[in-house]
Amino acid sequence: MTTPETTSLYTDVRLVALYDALNPFAADTAFYLDLAATLPRAPIVDIGCGTGLLASELARRGHDVTGIDPAHAMLEVARRRAGGAQVRWIEGDASAATPSGAGLALMTGHVAQVFVNDASWRATLIAIRRALCPGGWLAFESRNPQARPWEQWTPERSRRTVDHPVVGPTDVWQRLIEVRSDGVGPRVRFDTHYRFSLTEDEVVVPSELRFRTKEELAATLDEAGFNVTQWYGDWSGAPLSADAPELIVVATRS
Repeated sequence: MTTPETTSLYTDVRLVALYDALNPFAADTAFYLDLAATLPRAPIVDIGCGTGLLASELARRGHDVTGIDPAHAMLEVARRRAGGAQVRWIEGDASAATPSGAGLALMTGHVAQVFVNDASWRATLIAIRRALCPGGWLAFESRNPQARPWEQWTPERSRRTVDHPVVGPTDVWQRLIEVRSDGVGPRVRFDTHYRFSLTEDEVVVPSELRFRTKEELAATLDEAGFNVTQWYGDWSGAPLSADAPELIVVATRS
């Protein structure tokens, strides 16, 4: 999923084309679809919707959905999806959502981690609260820093090949650059490499993510006016544990 901080990464049409191949329908998608099905039927806003995989599927299942993303190229893909014509697509960030119009807000694809500074993260939470009706729900996930997933972000451990019908065979891998804590959840810098076999060129995309702890997430949610109702540790709905891969949050607007 894209955010204002990552929009510039998706100006290369090849990266946009590869996005769905690298981020297909998976256990996380199923988790959010199941969650939406269990809640009272109300408008849904998908913040950082990317190419609209989740938003379009929600619309296909009868939900009233708005997908918001700052990357124009990603939204162009979203509009062409099956179900895409049933979604309201908005180019922007969380502040573009209609005030008090949603019963459920989603942030998927670890989009919460792209807000590396606390001011931008708090502003996003406040904007989401404004977008929700009283008692509305918020759900998102962040990688668990205790699991130290960045240790897998090496060329040897992360390399994979995607054979795209348009872009062609592409090797993709990560290279960890820096892990910095400063007494809070780590900030991790890494590069993602894309090696295109058809053209024999390589694109390197720098990224930085914030790994907030459960305590940090809980504190910022409380400050923004949310009550956490449930923490999960993985997409099967397992309880949160120290070595769980995810911090999955389900909260309500207080």
